[in-house]
Amino acid sequence: MLERVVSICQQYQRRVQVPRPFCCRRIAGRPGAPIFKPIGIPVRALDEVVMTLDEFEAMRLADLDGLYQEQAAEQMNVSRPTLSRIIDSAHRKMADALVHGKALRIGGGPVQMEGRRCCRIHDDEAK
Repeated sequence: MLERVVSICQQYQRRVQVPRPFCCRRIAGRPGAPIFKPIGIPVRALDEVVMTLDEFEAMRLADLDGLYQEQAAEQMNVSRPTLSRIIDSAHRKMADALVHGKALRIGGGPVQMEGRRCCRIHDDEAK
């Protein structure tokens, strides 16, 4: 009898272990320039690192705007631990591009656009 209960529990666990659906993350807008690269080297000759738009937005809010992670997470509609993982990933990608001389492309990811662009400077240019 005990073996049957264990077997049923194992079957239930296998069925239940599906990944959670991905939530869209709110971002203010796209960056002013979608790609950054070392001067004098064509993009096609470089390795490329891709930073998603949510990683870009997390860095903008936390590093540029100086928001606490709790505030930034609330603006992006994610939890604070998720925001921390997003920022860690963005920092790692940026460091890889800078240290190894790779192109950094910004785009993609599960995002929902808000009305403005990436910062106050580009907001003024859009008007």
